Amino acid sequence: MSKPLSDSDRKKQISVKGLAGVENVADLKKNFNRHLHFTLVKDRNVSTKRDYYFALAHTVRDHLVGRWIRTQQSYYEKDPKRVYYLSLEFYMGRTLQNTMVNLALENACDEATYQLGLDMEELQEMEEDAGLGNGGLGRLAACFLDSMASLGLAAYGYGIRYEFGIFNQKICNGWQVEEADDWLRYGNPWEKARPEYMRPVHFYGRTEHHPDGVKWVDTQVVLALPYDTPIPGYRNNIVNTMRLWSAKAPCEFNLKDFNVGGYIQAVLDRNLAENISRVLYPNDNFFEGKELRLKQEYFVVAATLQDIIRRFKASKFGSRDIVRTDFSALPDKVAIQLNDTHPALAIPELMRVLVDEEKLSWEKAWDICVRTCAYTNHTVLPEALERWPIDLFQSLLPRHLEIIYEINRRHMECVSSRYPGDVDRMRRMSLIEEGGQKRVNMAHMCIVGSHAVNGVARIHSDILKATIFKDFYEMDPHKFQNKTNGITPRRWLVMCNPGLAEVIAERIGEDFIRDLDQLQKLRNFVNDEAFIRDIAKVKQENKLKFAVHLEEHYKVKINPNSMFDVQVKRIHEYKRQLLNCLHIITFYNRIKKEPNKQWTPRTIMIGGKAAPGYHTAKMIIRLITAIGEVVNNDPVVGDRLKVIFLENYRVTLAEKAIPASDLSEQISTAGTEASGTGNMKFMLNGALTIGTMDGANVEMAEEAGEENFFIFGMRVDDVEAMDARGYNASEFYNRIPELKQAIDQIAGGFFSPKQPDLFKDIVNMLMHHDRFKVFADYEDYIKCQEKVSALYKKPKEWTKKVIHNIAGSGKFSSDRTISQYAREIWGVEPTLEKLAAPDDPK
Repeated sequence: MSKPLSDSDRKKQISVKGLAGVENVADLKKNFNRHLHFTLVKDRNVSTKRDYYFALAHTVRDHLVGRWIRTQQSYYEKDPKRVYYLSLEFYMGRTLQNTMVNLALENACDEATYQLGLDMEELQEMEEDAGLGNGGLGRLAACFLDSMASLGLAAYGYGIRYEFGIFNQKICNGWQVEEADDWLRYGNPWEKARPEYMRPVHFYGRTEHHPDGVKWVDTQVVLALPYDTPIPGYRNNIVNTMRLWSAKAPCEFNLKDFNVGGYIQAVLDRNLAENISRVLYPNDNFFEGKELRLKQEYFVVAATLQDIIRRFKASKFGSRDIVRTDFSALPDKVAIQLNDTHPALAIPELMRVLVDEEKLSWEKAWDICVRTCAYTNHTVLPEALERWPIDLFQSLLPRHLEIIYEINRRHMECVSSRYPGDVDRMRRMSLIEEGGQKRVNMAHMCIVGSHAVNGVARIHSDILKATIFKDFYEMDPHKFQNKTNGITPRRWLVMCNPGLAEVIAERIGEDFIRDLDQLQKLRNFVNDEAFIRDIAKVKQENKLKFAVHLEEHYKVKINPNSMFDVQVKRIHEYKRQLLNCLHIITFYNRIKKEPNKQWTPRTIMIGGKAAPGYHTAKMIIRLITAIGEVVNNDPVVGDRLKVIFLENYRVTLAEKAIPASDLSEQISTAGTEASGTGNMKFMLNGALTIGTMDGANVEMAEEAGEENFFIFGMRVDDVEAMDARGYNASEFYNRIPELKQAIDQIAGGFFSPKQPDLFKDIVNMLMHHDRFKVFADYEDYIKCQEKVSALYKKPKEWTKKVIHNIAGSGKFSSDRTISQYAREIWGVEPTLEKLAAPDDPK
């Protein structure tokens, strides 16, 4: 159990965790007991650990509601421009500790639970992750919500309340097995259903063209029921809203036309409508053109736009009308950000509402639409781009297809007047792709229908302009921007690494939590012996704690003095977990060859989920576990090398693993990882990076100093040059003996003696159709890893580089990212002003 803080500890702890305060603690205990006895335990005499968690969650939630109501009231009175962040994923993780951090309640809750004979860490472990995302894109949305609230923006996150989030990953006999993530099983204390704002959403049907406009008729209706989750800013008393829609069948669903005996079936068929919000599609960087997914995309967009327009019309400020009727003010009052193309239907849907329902002219409606919407691109991988078959649109959303055709007709007129006779350019830039089955290119629709288009790291934004969106950039260069991603320092430093936050606060004060650029001040301490010692000590404590966690869960003995070498991210060929595997095998072979040499010991951890339908990714997991079985049981190797596959990698596991890591693996082929955000979390938490010049790694190396970064491999131009020449894997295989040995071991069943050809598909891919050129970077990667090992033997030198990295990580706060979106895309000004607390007089 965690022990209460001594007075000296309390003073030392500055107030990164908030002040305990006697009255505060007494109040929390009183409210905790009230919740425990009246809210939860109706007919049971014994409370379970889960009851205690819910009592604590409700106690903390009580501190949110007054601020939440007051924040929303202030928006209604001041009528600021509102920002709507539309995303099909919000990867939130757990909420309890984040809420305590942002409300400065952590120490008081710690003390209160301790006095009640409970351990707060144990209670926190009862909370389910809200796993409503796949990886980077969904977690980015979550960091953005935190920053928007902390910067005082009137912002709303809109998405889907999936009943089942990203699957839980079990490893059985070395293979990934998926199980459903029933995260709502025990209820969710952080959400509030808002049935009073239920909205109808229409599907199917047909269109009728009349002299007075177009009607979409004979549709099937599904109701969208909103659930609101509070999003607290960091200690500014602002609480914004994330609104997630759940699908409900209407009462008369299938009943008006049921025949004799069809009543039971009609009620059972309600499930068909409600399936829309049943489950998150588990694909990362891959497009699966399924009807249910298109339904999800339209569902969130249609419900959200009704909400946006209701709020716009009802606003009182500066208007004597009961409702606003003049839509020309919409772009001054509303900004809609599209998180990738998944909510792209917002563009034709807004046009449908303005033209068909509000009776605006096309020209006026289009001007409003473009000035309101903006689009963030997250990938250049062709297999990830959304291209929906036209016949699917025709049946599911017939009116939207007509609108898209009209958008495209006018767009093609613009192109042909700018570039007369350039039919090839028109074909390339069309929203409709011809050939085979016709498809709607959603990225093209987003570019044409938005006033701003951005990539998520400088190199990525440059690649967009030079390659996949080159034609659009030439026609509309003013639209294209960069917004390098960031992470929230609240969750990813203060919350997950309090020891490090404390050591930093002792040197430079606490303001860095709001203004991460202040970490630059740590450069003054790079030669300070005490600071170097403190940084190293925090890392060692985090490693010991994580080692205990690993030994509990994996039954492998961990050497906490070994280098913790970590690659955690979704399993994908472009992220090149296979390159990591080749280094492991090479390192293993070297130890076996010279067992008496002083090797730098490593514990190599790889974690991440594979999309259930992605065969190669699942085989990569099987290879990692197979290598682990051999390496971890070889007595010659001992504790100098251990290989661990981190099962069920998710936000909560990241919060434990990242603070304990020494080396961060960011090894995608140059030009494939749009940005990455895990890379930033490792940097902020005192790991060094081995990486290619890809995504945000480029800017991270720039901020930390290249001499404090382990850069290797081809640059983007090298990759392009190799594509032009043709990549020949066998050339590398035949030239590099250690590479040949490793591949021959995989192919010959050294790691799968019971099934010698288990990995033949992987070897065949690497040798004959590897789009991501693993072998081309192998040699430089191995050499770079030797430099890493050599430096790790000099702890003080290593830690100095760590300090340079932490000091350079300020740019990668999502506060900086969101300030740039606010000023350069949304036209709103961030503020660090506080709202009055609910207990203050107004």
